[in-house]
Amino acid sequence: MNADAIVKWFMPKEEQFQHLLSKDTQNLLAGARLFAEIARCEKFEQRRVLTVQLKGIEHQGDLITRQVFDALNSTFITPFDREDLRSIASNLDDILDALENVAQYLVIFELSAAPDGLRQFASILAEMVQEIDQLTSLLWDMANEKRMQEGIVRISDLENQGDNLYNTVLADLFREENGRTPLQVLKWKEVYQGLEDACDHCRDYTHAVGNVLVKNS
Repeated sequence: MNADAIVKWFMPKEEQFQHLLSKDTQNLLAGARLFAEIARCEKFEQRRVLTVQLKGIEHQGDLITRQVFDALNSTFITPFDREDLRSIASNLDDILDALENVAQYLVIFELSAAPDGLRQFASILAEMVQEIDQLTSLLWDMANEKRMQEGIVRISDLENQGDNLYNTVLADLFREENGRTPLQVLKWKEVYQGLEDACDHCRDYTHAVGNVLVKNS
């Protein structure tokens, strides 16, 4: 190995991680948009087919996450703290996993309805993921710090909306006058808990990005 090659190996491989995380957020964005379509769908067979498609996107996300981890393990100097990059990749994977899990619940529980709470959650999450995609694209230039802080605040606001929505739909689920059976209540509670978890994972992503800002600005 010549001197130039040795120097190159020690240099941070920013472009590699930028490409992988961009690919990851674009895949997540596709997943969030497809989930919103699943949430709006009121034909069970179509919902089942779309869920199979979402499973394919989730699988692609797993492959990208593995590529990020492999790059972290094979790179001597990373552009940001190694654990922060690992957290960002893990959070992106967790968000998509949560969305795919909820879609699977809708199919396994044979839920064909598209109540307002489900559609509103899907809309909130789609907007959160859009902000995440934008934040990730800005991450590589600390001159974007102000815009990134604005994005973090926006995701926090959306996460609060998700919390409020979760409390509202949960209260509605347990109202006796709605005539739902205990089994129906349990099924929908599982769905909404999964959506609340997805919002929490989006919040966790902003914490990892915030760590990058603190350490590099």
